[in-house]
Amino acid sequence: MFSKSRINEPAKPGETEAPSRSETTHVPTGSKTGTDHKPPQSAPKAKPPASVLSSDLTITGNIKTTGDVQVEGTIEGDIRAHLLTVGEGATIRGECIADDVVVNGRIIGRVRGLKVRLTSTARVEGDIIHKTIAIESGAHFEGSVQRRDDPLATQSGGARAPATSHGGDDDGARQSHQPRPQKATS
Repeated sequence: MFSKSRINEPAKPGETEAPSRSETTHVPTGSKTGTDHKPPQSAPKAKPPASVLSSDLTITGNIKTTGDVQVEGTIEGDIRAHLLTVGEGATIRGECIADDVVVNGRIIGRVRGLKVRLTSTARVEGDIIHKTIAIESGAHFEGSVQRRDDPLATQSGGARAPATSHGGDDDGARQSHQPRPQKATS
């Protein structure tokens, strides 16, 4: 994979210096020759490995990344990621939003994902909003399941209307999709 470069070695008598295949000449892309020379395309960049939050780690606060996260510890806050994997010993108290969510541990809060998978060791206490879902035998789930074409989109209007939109006094303790009956005035 790596070869010793002969740049710093003096040439031996009778040997001509020819550049090896590993030596390349750099041509600036902004050259004034009128040709648009681009460097040769290398293989696409490898996807970085998942960020692992180990079992001895406790985080209080929100986490947001475009990459993958594997949680083995305790999180008290919301997590947004591309792929979220919750380990068997992990506990998350907050909303989990990801393209793919794999739950082996415990989540207390809402789960939103295009693909949500609860393994046999999963414990979820909260609502799941998904495009596709898989729940293995033995998984523990308490809450509601709702299918949406775009579960990652922020909700607007319908599902979580402000309490004052129902007209009347509301202490915020009750949220319903049905309008509250109006109080009779005398």
